[in-house]
Amino acid sequence: MYHYDDFDRAFLAERNRQFRAQVARRIDGSLTEEEFRPLRLMNGLYLQLHAYMLRVAIPYGTLNPDQLRKLADIAERWDKGYGHFTTRQNIQFNWPRLADVPDMLDALAEVGLHAIQTSGNTIRNVTSDHFAGAAADEIADPRPWAELIRQWSTDHPEFQFLPRKFKIAVTGSPRDRTVTRAHDIGLRMVRQQGRQGFEVIVGGGLGRTPMIGKVVRDFLPVEDLLPYLEAIVSTYNLLGRRDNKYKARIKITVHEHGLDRVRELVEARFAEIGPLFDKAATAAQLGRIAAMFRRPPLQARPAAPYHAARTADAVFRAWSDTNLHPHRAADHAIVTISLKAHGATPGDATSDQMRLVADLAEAHGHGEIRVSHEQNLVLPHVALADLPAVHAALRAAGLATANAGLISDIIACPGMDYCALATARSIPVAQDIALRFEELRLEHDIGPLKIKISGCINACGHHHVGHIGILGLDRAGVENYQITLGGDGTETATLGERTGPGFAHDQIVPAIERILQTYLKLRNDRSETFLQAYRRLGLAPFRAALYQEDRADAA
Repeated sequence: MYHYDDFDRAFLAERNRQFRAQVARRIDGSLTEEEFRPLRLMNGLYLQLHAYMLRVAIPYGTLNPDQLRKLADIAERWDKGYGHFTTRQNIQFNWPRLADVPDMLDALAEVGLHAIQTSGNTIRNVTSDHFAGAAADEIADPRPWAELIRQWSTDHPEFQFLPRKFKIAVTGSPRDRTVTRAHDIGLRMVRQQGRQGFEVIVGGGLGRTPMIGKVVRDFLPVEDLLPYLEAIVSTYNLLGRRDNKYKARIKITVHEHGLDRVRELVEARFAEIGPLFDKAATAAQLGRIAAMFRRPPLQARPAAPYHAARTADAVFRAWSDTNLHPHRAADHAIVTISLKAHGATPGDATSDQMRLVADLAEAHGHGEIRVSHEQNLVLPHVALADLPAVHAALRAAGLATANAGLISDIIACPGMDYCALATARSIPVAQDIALRFEELRLEHDIGPLKIKISGCINACGHHHVGHIGILGLDRAGVENYQITLGGDGTETATLGERTGPGFAHDQIVPAIERILQTYLKLRNDRSETFLQAYRRLGLAPFRAALYQEDRADAA
């Protein structure tokens, strides 16, 4: 992974020194909240419903054990003993005191972490495939490119005050595990006639006006990546609307001007600025970065302990069936550590749990940890022989829930429990669904299913691309939950279809149950997933099951 050099350390130290002075001026009243707001947002500090919230960047979701231990220490010393991992591969601390935030930022800098550009109308944390560098289906590890983009975009003088926030995702696999088509720019690594390049997608995004991104370039040579990105963002910076924040994202720019016109302007800008980029210097920097992302030296070891545990232990077998993913080395596996124990808050991890994961990464995972956009942690390089010991340690810490990719592995935003923008609760809905289907013992029978929940129209829970999406809204002071079906965030990305009127809080779990009982009744066999069945059957049978009764609580 990337290691900070003297420039990086000096940059962070100066940035943190400036913010410490700004915080002091806010506390003594020299700065009003209105004056302080843009300064704190530039450093990842929000004012939430009950307290400040510090959002820490985890670039492309990669951590080492020392960094995860530092996050655990920060949670224990300056928060309430836990952190919340988000759909942007960040971590949020929900209860810091303003006076403590500068100390938190200095502590982060000790291990090469920061909170820069995790907020504001700028280029946010660059995300990537949480299996990057390990997945068997990968063309190449995209993280060196993600790091190059991070360096290019951090404090870029032209892009600090964009019309609206801007998000970039990079994947190196044909299987899209980064939701690239729901980003302002999505980059999918491809090969064409022996050359490596990127398919470039623009204009994706969820929120108030969800849109699937469109391909602006089907093949961009890797050496042209930075000038082409600069051409896209500078074109958006000029065209993007500033009169209405709800129409300020690049998806609206593409929609209003048309893809062809946007492409024409981007290509013209690219032709203008491309020659100004020093490609040799960029290639040299990429080479230095890539050297830090070399694959770990994996040692071949007999997998007999793994197979013996699968035979002898049904709990281990269930976990290995759901929470392991194929590694490029056949005698290793990628381990998803579920932060979705039934009834728990999705994405939360205690300080003790973070320290355990750091220890396991050090002992069994070549010192690598990933944060997924699905709010779980990942050990990307674990020998099959070590899996029984890893599982035993996780189980003792409440981290061995065998549900990765199943109904209780729910993405949920913080909702009205924390967020000042939320109009409904998300966390209790996720908890209630998980507990209900654990009670019914249907989770494994239902099979792969992605439920995503947002507590407001901003869609931080990605509900539009959930197989089942749930959007919480306020209807005359009452929480009301709309359901969408058939969404998909992969390489076959699709927005879900709204089923109809929403449901009251106490009716949303029975509504989900009716949908899934319909699926179980109508699927061809156990091999047909919910999404496959929905695409075959369409909305009609599920809508009929949902609204079979006249309900006074339907909005």
